[in-house]
Amino acid sequence: MNSQTSPVIERQPSFPALPSEESSEGGRHLGESIENRLSIKDFTEIQNLFKSPELNPPECMSKEEFMERTYAAMRHGAKEEYGDLFDKIDVSREGFIDWDKLTSFMLLELYEKDERVKSSVIPQWKDIRSLPLIHKENIQKVVYLKGSCRYVTLSKDGLLGVWGENLKLQRSLRICTDTVKLKDLWATSLVFLANVNKIAVAFTSKEICFYDLSSKQDLFCQYKLQVLPATPVCMDYWHNPDDGNDAILTFGDVNGKVQAIYFTAAIISLFERPVNSTEDQQTTLYIPWKEVVGGFHKCCSTAKHELHDNNWVRQATAGNDHKICLWNPYVVSKPTGILQGNMASVITVKFIASRKQLFSFSKDKVLRVWDIHHQVCIQRIAGIFPKTVEFHLSFYFCEPHGRLFLSFNNQLSVLEMKKEASKRVTSHEKPVTCVLYNFTFKQVISSDTGSTITFWMIDTGRKIKQFSGCHGNAEISTMALDASETRLLTGSTDGTVKIWDFNGHCHHKLNAGRDRTVEISQILVLKRTILVVGWAREITVFRLNTFTQYLVQPSEWKGGVQHHDDILCAAFLPPQSLVTGSYDGEMIVWNNNTENASRKLHPDPPKAWSSKSDSQLHSAGKRSISSSSSGRYTYSSSGFCSAESDSNNTVTRLFFLGARKHISATGGANLVSCGGSGYVRFWNIFRNQLMGEFQAHEGQSFIVMTIEKTNKYLITGDLDGWIKVWDIQEYCTDYIENKNVDPPPLVTSFQPHSDCVTHIETCTQNRCLLILSASADCSLCVSDMFGNPVGIFGQEEHWRIEQRSLIAEGDGGLENIQEMTGDLTSSNNESAVQSDNLALELLNEEIEELPFKNSPWENTVLGRKYRRNGLKEKLHSNFIGNSVQHAIGTFSLLNISSLRETAEMSKPDFVVNPDKYFGEKVEENISEIVEFPTFPETLKAVFDEGSLFPREILEREQEAKQLNERMFQESRIKRNKKTTRIIEK
Repeated sequence: MNSQTSPVIERQPSFPALPSEESSEGGRHLGESIENRLSIKDFTEIQNLFKSPELNPPECMSKEEFMERTYAAMRHGAKEEYGDLFDKIDVSREGFIDWDKLTSFMLLELYEKDERVKSSVIPQWKDIRSLPLIHKENIQKVVYLKGSCRYVTLSKDGLLGVWGENLKLQRSLRICTDTVKLKDLWATSLVFLANVNKIAVAFTSKEICFYDLSSKQDLFCQYKLQVLPATPVCMDYWHNPDDGNDAILTFGDVNGKVQAIYFTAAIISLFERPVNSTEDQQTTLYIPWKEVVGGFHKCCSTAKHELHDNNWVRQATAGNDHKICLWNPYVVSKPTGILQGNMASVITVKFIASRKQLFSFSKDKVLRVWDIHHQVCIQRIAGIFPKTVEFHLSFYFCEPHGRLFLSFNNQLSVLEMKKEASKRVTSHEKPVTCVLYNFTFKQVISSDTGSTITFWMIDTGRKIKQFSGCHGNAEISTMALDASETRLLTGSTDGTVKIWDFNGHCHHKLNAGRDRTVEISQILVLKRTILVVGWAREITVFRLNTFTQYLVQPSEWKGGVQHHDDILCAAFLPPQSLVTGSYDGEMIVWNNNTENASRKLHPDPPKAWSSKSDSQLHSAGKRSISSSSSGRYTYSSSGFCSAESDSNNTVTRLFFLGARKHISATGGANLVSCGGSGYVRFWNIFRNQLMGEFQAHEGQSFIVMTIEKTNKYLITGDLDGWIKVWDIQEYCTDYIENKNVDPPPLVTSFQPHSDCVTHIETCTQNRCLLILSASADCSLCVSDMFGNPVGIFGQEEHWRIEQRSLIAEGDGGLENIQEMTGDLTSSNNESAVQSDNLALELLNEEIEELPFKNSPWENTVLGRKYRRNGLKEKLHSNFIGNSVQHAIGTFSLLNISSLRETAEMSKPDFVVNPDKYFGEKVEENISEIVEFPTFPETLKAVFDEGSLFPREILEREQEAKQLNERMFQESRIKRNKKTTRIIEK
């Protein structure tokens, strides 16, 4: 079973055909400067121009001479391009250039261009490093769980190692099977089933076990495929990105056969389960191979390939002849190319599809990088690998992170590519985790996984200052500002929260994790307390009256433990409503004053009411290897989870709709949550009801969101870098018995990032609503609400935010204004411009209404129509006729005509005789007692009990009054009847 000398095959990815020399010649001038389009013949002619005897001084030309002579001699390009070339050469601004200056410029330009090409083509590597030794047997496979940002290693004895994105060991798990004893266990291969969030492990006991990563158990074996015809030694998996139900699992065995299982309903179930069995029972389903081949399972079928006769099936492109063959999968008669240069047998190869390159590793421990197009070796790496004579190699390259994993027996080593100096603008050196907007200082604050905090100006994008190593080497996972926006709170994976001023001084350190390494997902700053959540089932609280020393210990939360899983987020609604959301989708409403839980919310009420055993509660805080307790982008490894998984309902963000008034009267939604499976849900916490839900991002496991301060727009972001803006100002505003499953109007959808969106924030600048989005692609982007990019923090050119979206906070939009005033256009251009200004001013008047003017009437269809008609009449009365003046300023709308001449006016008497009216008078001291007005006289408005007392108290008082009146009327009727009887007697 020595894999170093066995020939194997790897499928080459298809690459687009390169343009021919003729086809690229005609279009190469597009976007290229003139110096890159000049040929050797052109430079010879330019050299002859410098030798002309007409030049003064000799062999030198001014800018005008260079432009005229070269343009006339070259006969292509524009004259201005030669002027630009002159400015590039004459860096000292002498006004003259000669042939030596031109050649020096061209040599330097070509050298820099060659260096850029080399840095983009040839990988630049960091120093090799070895990961901690946890395996005792040979490492068989390394896989990457996309979405959860975790690596999993499998050794021969069945030990799974789970590594974080920072390549730190998070946990290790031992897998076993009841078929063989633990000492006889031999795992051969591992594959990740991304669309169903499972892993499949092959064993020498001729079986394949499917483990569910979404299970609450450490590692639950959901299916066990048994009695295979031969021992499987390698596996591969594919699923349809457009339809997660279509998937294929292939595996090769020791008999040279390749078996394939085609799944048609993978998301629902991989195999048929018995009628009396459900996935909730957490029981393993044993499936004999004959049942799968015989068609017993209707949701899958099999295929077989027997071309290899008694040869081991492995993945490679070379063998013992030291050569690497490139094949066309449709023409197998001969290879399309042969890569030569290895001095020993090639053990393994791996394609880099994005770079059109190939890795190869030979038995003499030499790593080579090949250019597929030119079929040459562009890099050779040797002398850095462990010095072992006999070794078993496992080879894996993670393209998203540029990491090459090589295992030598039980030792795992990593080679990581250096970041290329590409044209892509980045704001941080490492993934951005959080972004905040400081309204007081008009600044944007961002943090990254490298424990760096950066401050930016929102109006220009300029970097102001940067603090490095705020939490040492630990990642900053979340941030928050206090009420005054003069203190910054940062939470880190080291389990601490630090309070900073804007000069970089740390005032307090909060020991949230109690000296443990935990991941903080959110910090909530209230009037008298600071709440921290993310890693436990209870709220960690710090009371401000205990901040007497630098290191602050947490206080006890009086409400205790109420959640069944880790709390990921929280939201607060004055004066006392606090809501927390957990990983299992459960939300609890607290009274922040008493710290007691009042009610629970869950999208699946029967599941919320079902009790859990003590063992389940004990292990609830333990995340599976495909999930994380973080509130940012490391959530799940797939967008398709099992239907019964708690991760479908995971709550990652909570926001109160504080700008919505009279919710208790209208019965509308006042809380928004988002998270698992890309869903957004609207709740009414007073009625304890789910008002509406919709899937904002299909095929996504987790999303993040934010709501701008007027509660009119909802912004969501997913793992693929997409952002969507939703208009929610009329969504779930009134009470309905059945939940609304229709989505609100989608304003726009755009993709500002190439990787997952980790945090979203909004701000208003020059009456323009801006969206600040942070991403794992190390960028921090600014866009308007329609998806138009403003810029990326960190770019060389600074921007200037203009009034590109004046209707960002309005509810009519420029389209309505243009529709209203389309037939009222003035006869001349100046009047038209003035009319537009008037329309915008009137619109801004509607926008800038005070909060206390809002009423439920304005939120109705009839109320909006009445308001729109009023605006139309206002526009009509100002636009009609020729009364609009061509003036600017505050009184530009006044119709001021020319003043008429008046006759000479007679002076008034107080002007003629000033002494009579303005003579000196002796002030009399009046010692009267000043009487202050009584309290009822100073009361400007009627006392409103409804704004002070809760609705329940007022309703109870009203019922008591009605009952009292009924009893009084009944007693009076009885008295009247009694009196009538007495009179009759």
